[in-house]
Amino acid sequence: MEYKSPVYNVKAIPIEKIVANTYNPNAVAPPEMKLLYDSIKEDGYTMPIVCYHDEGNDKYVIVDGFHRYRVMLEHKDIREREKGMLPVSIIDKPLDHRMASTIRHNRARGSHNVDLMSNIVKELHELGRSDAWISKHLGMDKDEILRLKQITGLAALFKDVEFGQAWKPAMEEEV
Repeated sequence: MEYKSPVYNVKAIPIEKIVANTYNPNAVAPPEMKLLYDSIKEDGYTMPIVCYHDEGNDKYVIVDGFHRYRVMLEHKDIREREKGMLPVSIIDKPLDHRMASTIRHNRARGSHNVDLMSNIVKELHELGRSDAWISKHLGMDKDEILRLKQITGLAALFKDVEFGQAWKPAMEEEV
């Protein structure tokens, strides 16, 4: 039989039938959770969560996607819009393999390359996007945007920044 990836059989599952696993070490900080909420609000669920179907209890145990699940649990607007259904891709593996899958999924996401992120901020600035727009749509605070701008070293990125005077030279007293 030919192998078919689980993503080709995504199912809409009622959130009440989905449960968290007991072993996920991944945590998401509040700013990133807000960004995930904003992403789902703006773009919808673009990736299914991955679950194992526990047929005995008729529950779907999350392997990957706990935070996308949490967004629906914690945000009534999302739950109502999605009619309480989450897109689920099902894998059928024993617990040890599901644990390994969870870790692979978490680690495969990686982290953002600072140089590439600073180039994105530079390009968005050149396209006329304000720091406020970048902050809202990329989930960055103003200090992070400033640091990324500093990496590119382009004075044009700071043309609209008002600088304060950190110090003033003291006048020498004449003797």
